[in-house]
Amino acid sequence: VMEKATSEVPACGTEETVSESAKVPATEPPGEVAASMSPGEEQAPKPQEPASQAPAAPAATKPVPTSEDIPSAPLLLTLEDVSHSSVTVSWEPPETLGRLGLQGYVLELCREGASEWVPVNARPMMVTQQTVRNLALGDKFFLRVAAVSSTGAGPPAMLDQPVHIQESVEAPKIRVPRHLRQTYIRQVGEAVNLQIPFQGKPKPQASWTHNGHALDSQRVSVLTGDQDSILFIRSAQRSDSGRYELTVQLKGLEAKAAVDILVIEKPGAPSSIRLLDVWGCNAALQWTPPTDTGNTELLGYMVQKADKKTGQWFTVLERYHSTTCTISDLIIGNSYSFRVFSENLCGLSTSAAVTKELAHIQKADTAAKPKGFIERDFSEAPSFTQPLADHTSTPGYSTQLFCSVRASPKPKIIWMKNNMEIQGNPRYRTLSDQGICTLEIRKPSPFDSGVYTCKAVNVLGEASVDCRLEVKASATH
Repeated sequence: VMEKATSEVPACGTEETVSESAKVPATEPPGEVAASMSPGEEQAPKPQEPASQAPAAPAATKPVPTSEDIPSAPLLLTLEDVSHSSVTVSWEPPETLGRLGLQGYVLELCREGASEWVPVNARPMMVTQQTVRNLALGDKFFLRVAAVSSTGAGPPAMLDQPVHIQESVEAPKIRVPRHLRQTYIRQVGEAVNLQIPFQGKPKPQASWTHNGHALDSQRVSVLTGDQDSILFIRSAQRSDSGRYELTVQLKGLEAKAAVDILVIEKPGAPSSIRLLDVWGCNAALQWTPPTDTGNTELLGYMVQKADKKTGQWFTVLERYHSTTCTISDLIIGNSYSFRVFSENLCGLSTSAAVTKELAHIQKADTAAKPKGFIERDFSEAPSFTQPLADHTSTPGYSTQLFCSVRASPKPKIIWMKNNMEIQGNPRYRTLSDQGICTLEIRKPSPFDSGVYTCKAVNVLGEASVDCRLEVKASATH
């Protein structure tokens, strides 16, 4: 930070010449140099006249250089940067470099209140920017730079204001954690622990307010460190709800952040409940909202019923928002009681509103009127649902023919071979079960080949199906 020079300028004017050590040519590489000032230099007495403090020129040994031999003063000496431990300056080359050429520049430092200029670099350096490091906080000094040739140093260029080394200021900032950017909800009796990080250099001053007023130190504790501030409430009460604002201040700069805290508890029971009406298997209820919602909005109501016989409560409705409802599907002949709980984020109310009257579900006085039974006529003429299929058999192996018939009343089954009945022939056996008709030919021979017919007859009609059976004789050799 730059500070303007006061009228009491230290006796280190631009008329002084650089020290003899600065006139020695240097071969050190340019770069950053560290300030080396002994404590005794700070306590040097303030000179009355700057010119009286300059070392006498050895006129007996060296001729006085002419103005054409020495360079002029460097141009545009500028303070580039000041930190808590360093300072950087830059300049432009002088207008005239002298007949013998330029050997470099010498940067000198003079503490405020001191009389001696101390060279920062002992030998001239061919650079136009230098950084002086390892400075102490609170240092205040002047800087000047002179161009040097082989015949001597030219007039210096000096900063018109002193340089003040002080701790750099970083504007305060507050970083609110993500979970605190929305309302912070706690239950009554729980602890509140808010840790809010902040930035700032040097350490800023932090303060808290509750709804714009100072905190109650008996209930709220605040611990502020270098990088965060912690607000702690051991056992939260509903009165602790509200907006807490953190203010961080640093040398006229400030940052603010707010956190909304809501302390809640279980709600009260509905104020009253009554049974409006009972009809059929239904009952209508109505109740009034609770006077205390627990410092937060209600999520709804829970409605339960209990049969007088068992006394057990069963939930009928959950998180029901209206204050009137109809309970259906009640059992005829039973009597019921009803109760309603309130519910919020903390849960159900500790008590419920219970109906004083019972809902009696009466049996309806209705007489059953039986309807006359009309017997259906299932009579049906015979019809084959599965016909006979042509079949080829081998002599000596029993063969069976199958078909299925549907009829009511039960039909008479007649089997024929080549249109001639074969009923009673011991070579054939007939079966009829559940409409499945079977003809078994025992050890057939080629003589048993032919057309077989199955006929079904009842009082409503008749039907028949047939197939061809071929019994192939064995081949002879």
